[in-house]
Parts: sequence; structure tokens; C-alpha cells
Amino acid sequence: MPNNRKSRRHFLQAAGVSLALPMLESIQTKAKEVKLPIAQRLICVGTYLGFHQESFFPVKSGVDYEASKLLEPINHLRNDFTVFSGLDHRAGNGHGNWSTFLAGQKNSQITLDQIAAPQICRDSRFESLQISAGKVSRPMNFTKTGIALPMIERPSVLYKKLFSSPDDRQRLDYLLDSGQSALDSVKEQAQRLKRRVSKQDQQKLEEYFSALRDVEQRVSRQRENLASPVARVDYELPEYDPIAPTLMLECENVMYDLIALALQTDSSRVITMNIGGLGQVFTLDGRTLRAGYHALSHHGNDEDKIRDLVRVELEHIRSFSKFLEQLQQKTDANNRPLLDSTLVLLGTGMGDSSRHSNRNLPTLVAGGGLNHGQHLAFDPKDDSALLGDLYITMLQQLGIEETTFSNASNNLNHHLL
Repeated sequence: MPNNRKSRRHFLQAAGVSLALPMLESIQTKAKEVKLPIAQRLICVGTYLGFHQESFFPVKSGVDYEASKLLEPINHLRNDFTVFSGLDHRAGNGHGNWSTFLAGQKNSQITLDQIAAPQICRDSRFESLQISAGKVSRPMNFTKTGIALPMIERPSVLYKKLFSSPDDRQRLDYLLDSGQSALDSVKEQAQRLKRRVSKQDQQKLEEYFSALRDVEQRVSRQRENLASPVARVDYELPEYDPIAPTLMLECENVMYDLIALALQTDSSRVITMNIGGLGQVFTLDGRTLRAGYHALSHHGNDEDKIRDLVRVELEHIRSFSKFLEQLQQKTDANNRPLLDSTLVLLGTGMGDSSRHSNRNLPTLVAGGGLNHGQHLAFDPKDDSALLGDLYITMLQQLGIEETTFSNASNNLNHHLL
């Protein structure tokens, strides 16, 4: 199938056509012969300040739970998601350990998205995309070598990356040519130097060569992306990028729209969004809140602050609900709703911002063919279930046979499959 798909693309380009084909059932013949995993896409959304636990977690567990205040806007989709309480990575506390959200017990470990991306994005234009809504304080994505991946903050930049014009592509082609030449030059110099240095320095050079090979592979993938037709979409961006701190919620909505379009056009199958939380003061329904978002999260059990904090968090859930509705409406190559084959994780690395506690992380997983419609409650004082166990199940649902994740070595398959 990949060879047929490439020859089809080359034919279109030779004919002067730059319009990308949608995902078509007729070119999936070979894929039908090989049983594909139920889930084929992964979306991870992390909120820097978490969610107010008492307003997020339902009181009752099981399938007949009553929706909590924060889950009310999404309750009409309850058969498409599962709520989890009591799960975390047993990581250290404080904002400094927020980045363990997708990494596990320690910062800088390879994150869930980067484990999945090389396995499920071979035919997509971008192996993974990292996005943020609002300024963020902590990275959310790490490579296998512990490198934090940069995030795209502007919707216009993400839009151009996904649906670039011929001029944009020509400019990027020039930059890649320049970068490749520089890599060739450095590699030749390093090879000559290697013959004249000590064994310890040779080891350092080997590490350097390894890093160079990673860069070359990324350049090669970008080169392939340039040769791929770019999808045309009927989506109008705002007249300006909503990146001012007080416009973070508007930015979040636009980014969700672009993520849905990226999935629909198969531009990428692994996308993450980091939702920031600094001192911005929001105005909701015509009323300016009494304090900034970050200050509200450190409420100290002040009822007025909690009320305003929950109002902000309700906006996050409403945006997320609209995103899931888009995935229900948009279809894949087999005319199935994208949500059926897309695992969507909404979570955080912060359990309770007011206490700087990273235990009992509010977590929700939607789509991906899992057995949903339930609240799975675990005892946060019991080590029998970790957040990494959920990640193992998600990876296996994506067809990736991982049996461990950081400090976790079980799974939640018996609850979700």
C-alpha cells in the first residue's frame, strides 16, 4: 500500500496537481487484509493547573455515576469516555514535577506520545505535533534522550505548517537544503577528528554522531513532507492570533479546530496540546473574575475563589466537548467516526494546585474503541493501579505491545477492553 500511495502521489505531482487526496477506502485494500488496531490515533491534552478535584470526580463509581459539576457539559457523550480517579505516577509534588504527566514517575523520560508516534505515524506528513494554548511554564513532551520538544503557540503558525502555500514550501525547501549541507560538513570534520582523539573522546563523538543521525532523520522526514501533497481545507482563521494571556480560552478553541482538521486530513496521528495557566484574569459572561487563573487555583478552600476557578475549568470542558463532537462527525477512510479510532486523553500532572499535590490526577479518556461509560475509581493510597497502567492499555489498544511504562508494569485491560 505505501508504494502504491507514493506512486499515486508522484503521478499527481507530475500532472501539476498539489491537492491532497482524502483518506479513501479504495486505497486501503491491503490494510484490510492485515488486521489494524482498533485505535490508530492519539491525542493528549494536559492542563497545567489541573482541575478542582471535588468538582471533577463523580461521587459514585461504575456505570451509573452521577455527573459531577465539571462533567455536566460533556455528560451527553458519557458513553464515549471513561473518568478515572485515584491514578497518578507516584511522582514528586509541586509544579516542577508537572511534566511527569506523560513521562511517568520522573521528568524527562520519553513521553507517551513519543513512544506511540514512530509506530503509528509512518504514513502521516508529521510524526507528531506539539501545541500549546496560552503561555506554558513546563514542557510536556520528551524524546527518548530526554530532550523537551518545542510547542507551537500560534494558531496561524500551526495552520501554515499543516496547510502551507507553495511559497511557504519553497522557502522551507531552501532552508532544508542549507541545513543538509551544514550537516554534511560537520559530519566530515567529526570523522577526521575521531582518528586523532582518545577512546573517551571517541565515545563522545559516537554520541555526537548518534545525535546527528537523529537530526538527519528529521530532515529526511521534512523532505518527504515537502513532496507530499498539501490538503486544502475550508477553515477561516481569526483575523489575529489569540495569544494574549486573556485570550487563552479563545486560542484553545481554535487549536482544537485545527487538531480535528489535522486528523481528518491524516496530517498527523499523534498530537498533544499543553493548556497553560498563568496570572491572566478572564472575563466570562460579561463578568471579570476576582483573581488571575493561577491565583484561583491556589484557592486555599476559599469558596468564592473555587467558584471562579470552576468557571474557568468549565470552559476547558466545554471546549473539549466540542472537540469530541467534531471527531464524532468527521469520518475516516472507512467512513467511521474519527472518535471510534482515536484515543483522546484529557489530564494533568497536577492533582491539587492549591496544595501543590501531584497525587490523584483528574483523568479522562475518550474514544479509541474502549469500553466507556464508566467512572473507574482507584484508591490513591494503594499502589495496585498507576496512571502508567492506563497508558500501557492505551499503547496496546494502538497496537503497540508495551508491557511497562516508567514505574508501571500492569494494565487496565480488564476494565476497558
